[in-house]
Amino acid sequence: MAITIAQVIDALKKTVDPEIGLNIIDLGLLYNLKIENNSDIDIRLTMTSPMCPVTSIIMADVELRLQQLPGAGKVNVDLVWDPAWNPEMISEEARLSLNV
Repeated sequence: MAITIAQVIDALKKTVDPEIGLNIIDLGLLYNLKIENNSDIDIRLTMTSPMCPVTSIIMADVELRLQQLPGAGKVNVDLVWDPAWNPEMISEEARLSLNV
């Protein structure tokens, strides 16, 4: 069974930044997502700051959730800092909950 982008997004929505209380999708931390060979997942994501104290927790959670997807092959998660994250990347729904 092939992995779908929707499955990956749904899995990533379960990874929450513990400091902010929002998932990484609504925060706009996912920059790129590719699925190759119907099972290999390659993503690029960022954090809200290079000084984020929970980076390792978020990265480990992302990898674990993606590896647990039925039919998942290799999982590659790249942490990038360009472009720099900014609050305008937050989803409209999340902005309303944060009052930003």
